[in-house]
Amino acid sequence: MQQHPRIILGIDPGTLVMGYGLIAVDKNSISLVEMGVLQLAKKQDHAERLELIFRKMEMLMRTHNPAAVAIEAPFFGKNVQSMLKLGRAQGVAIAAAMMHGLPAVEYAPRKIKQSVTGRGNATKEQVWQMLQHTLRFEEDPRFMDATDAVAVALCHHYQSRLEQVTTTPAKTPAARKKTGSWAAFAAANPGRVKK
Repeated sequence: MQQHPRIILGIDPGTLVMGYGLIAVDKNSISLVEMGVLQLAKKQDHAERLELIFRKMEMLMRTHNPAAVAIEAPFFGKNVQSMLKLGRAQGVAIAAAMMHGLPAVEYAPRKIKQSVTGRGNATKEQVWQMLQHTLRFEEDPRFMDATDAVAVALCHHYQSRLEQVTTTPAKTPAARKKTGSWAAFAAANPGRVKK
């Protein structure tokens, strides 16, 4: 049985700043629970940054008990070292989710923007404005990494809802014909069939 409200944790992984955002979904109502950033720039050692990401993920999951974790997939960049470090940050976040038995789903930046605004090439400001409208709150974030993380969580909610609709078995004409056919009737009611 699904818990209500259902909490979704969105993560915008980064090696200098990691954004996080949590939304609560209760039937047809969606609200912002918390958003913020984890500042990592002060730590010179990359392993220490990864440990901080893991600890923050642990704390968020223990505090809010999310049902799912959604993570923004890294876009492809030219700097191989930066991409490697970003991939490690993402991997640590996924590992923390797995340790809590939570599915961690990745979404491409374009997919997130498309889900939230209807346009895959929307700006960060347009995404933020749509989040303010959808989640009905006024505060301005200090960092767009936090709003990006909220957008990841909202994207996951929309995608989960879409998958639910598309995987619910509908009675197609062929399915109706199969269950409503004379052969099915005869097999289910042998005493009522006259030969």
